[in-house]
Amino acid sequence: MTTLAAVAVLVPLAAACGSEKAGAGSGSAEAEQPVTGVRWSVDSVTADGTTHRAPDGAHLALDDSGRAEGSYGCNRFSGRVSFDGDRIRLGDRDTTLRACSEEVMDLERAFARTLGDGALKAEVDGDRLTLTTDAGDTVRLSKAEDTPLAGTRWTVTTPAVDGRAHLTFDDEEGTVSGSLGCNQVNAGATVRDGRVTLGTPSTTRMMCEDSLMDAEKALLQLFDGTLTYSVDHRTLTLTSENGTEVRAVAED
Repeated sequence: MTTLAAVAVLVPLAAACGSEKAGAGSGSAEAEQPVTGVRWSVDSVTADGTTHRAPDGAHLALDDSGRAEGSYGCNRFSGRVSFDGDRIRLGDRDTTLRACSEEVMDLERAFARTLGDGALKAEVDGDRLTLTTDAGDTVRLSKAEDTPLAGTRWTVTTPAVDGRAHLTFDDEEGTVSGSLGCNQVNAGATVRDGRVTLGTPSTTRMMCEDSLMDAEKALLQLFDGTLTYSVDHRTLTLTSENGTEVRAVAED
């Protein structure tokens, strides 16, 4: 079984649920809980009596349209699935084909053997999701925690500046620092009740190509004002009072 098959099989697990619910515990109607709108970290795969621990970064993200995206810690994937009650089955799938360490490749092969092409039973119990084959092999997942705002290096993705712009908030110092894509920046930052108040920015005075300077001007509009912020696992969204939105992702 190839790595492609191994990662592709992961996709159905996630998206399969769509807007449906998976049985929790006994699977009774009262115990049912949704699996969409949750980013699930892959914890382990147990196949043929052997448990394989998943690498950091392995996850499944599900949405209500019946799609899934995620990473096995090396290769990323996306796809669609069909569902029948608490059973899920792979439909279309797509994945990257990066070469990974032998340990990760072993785990991906275990996924392929465990999940195969058949339907899987999905059970949610609190913060945990278990996917089980008819033979009793299992994939165990848990809800991923959101990345903390402070102390994380956030790489700006919107506006696009080729990964050059980044911000880091410091709770103890009450500051934010980083790069606007061309120039370095520092400013005061007060975080409270889902809002961030940024002070007057202090920047270096370098000149760069026009695209970087345009993006830098857009980022500078965030300062000297109060923003709302939200963190969805590893994605940060900053929104100014006039509706300007900036997105960033946490660096690995």
